[in-house]
Amino acid sequence: MKEITEPEMLHRAAAYCSTAERCIQDVQKKIDAAGLPPDASERIIARLLKERFIDESRYTRFFVNDKLRFNKWGRVKIGYELYKKNIPSPIREESAIDEGEYRSILLDLLKSKKKSTKGKDERDLFNKLLRFASGRGFESRITLDCLSQLFKGTDCEDYADDME
Repeated sequence: MKEITEPEMLHRAAAYCSTAERCIQDVQKKIDAAGLPPDASERIIARLLKERFIDESRYTRFFVNDKLRFNKWGRVKIGYELYKKNIPSPIREESAIDEGEYRSILLDLLKSKKKSTKGKDERDLFNKLLRFASGRGFESRITLDCLSQLFKGTDCEDYADDME
């Protein structure tokens, strides 16, 4: 197999970044897979950053938006995935999520899950939905608020106390 040169890899990396938002780690993996030395990799990344092919704060905004709206993930899971991609903490924290939209997404998600979930009783169903939302990365406090809306007329505080 033909060895790839640094200018050719720069061109490929720029094309890769042009198709969708990418973070440094994504591009680094591609460059490493091509077998270029670390100093060449650093130069390519620096050039892509300088020419704004890579912008981690822009990447984070789009990542948060996509994962919330399309994958229906909560803040905890989104934050963890950004952490795994080595996005710096200040950049992770600057991406704000509209609270009203966030609650609306969680409530819709819980409503649809409630229809397809069976439980022995209301308490069992409540606990299953709480675990489901937790697995999606939603905070317990917000999930409990939404579940109390869903289970109107029943004493949800008792269910929540059982979880603690």
